[in-house]
Amino acid sequence: MNRVYVCSCFGVTEKQVKQHADAGACTPRQIASACKAGTDCGGCVRRIQALLGRGACPQRELIEQGAPAPAAEPERFEFPEAA
Repeated sequence: MNRVYVCSCFGVTEKQVKQHADAGACTPRQIASACKAGTDCGGCVRRIQALLGRGACPQRELIEQGAPAPAAEPERFEFPEAA
């Protein structure tokens, strides 16, 4: 098995970045939110940008065609129940 690491700090592979991109992550910041790649030393951010630039981003394509961007789900915080 040939693993090409993009982010050595968190052990994120090229395949994982592509999987997150296929799931809708279109920017390095969205990749970072998904798997932390690019959040430590930052040395992999340009590589992530290059990977994202090569593939099609379904969300970006929809926006360019005039479709509204999908709304992000609000974060939910649940308070622990009092004892």
